[in-house]
Amino acid sequence: MNRWIEAARPRTLPLAISSILLGNFLAYAAGKFSFLTASLAILTTLLLQILSNFANDLGDSKNGVDNKNRKVALRAVQTGKISPSEMKNAVIIAASLSFISGISLLYFALQYANPQTITAFVGLGILAILAAIAYTVGKKPYGYMGLGELFVFVFFGLVATCGTMFAVTQHIT
Repeated sequence: MNRWIEAARPRTLPLAISSILLGNFLAYAAGKFSFLTASLAILTTLLLQILSNFANDLGDSKNGVDNKNRKVALRAVQTGKISPSEMKNAVIIAASLSFISGISLLYFALQYANPQTITAFVGLGILAILAAIAYTVGKKPYGYMGLGELFVFVFFGLVATCGTMFAVTQHIT
């Protein structure tokens, strides 16, 4: 079990929820707050961050970034603590859990929203899952093209903050 906790990189998780907290603070300042929405948004972003960490571990190993010469921040697949096939399964499970958590969030937060809004949020959720995986996995991982920070800003910044505020208040100020 420790190998999976280590691979999830717990030290990255508090930063992942900071945008969710900001979105909730903004919603509260606008006079609205939902404990259920806040909890589901935090769970969803934590699952997305864990998904990203698992995919990064797998992708960096497959692409040769994590190799025997890496001496700092050794990764689970690189060290053999977790096999590539186990990590691939973990990526699939984390992606599935992220999707289920996100759909649950949308069900409770947007139950009175119009279909276009719901469709847009489902699309953003799917894009967030794909972005978490495509950072270092796939034929052209965007993380190796210097686009990682941009995607982090978009998904763990703007989408997380504004999306959370909208989920609670049904508008963005």
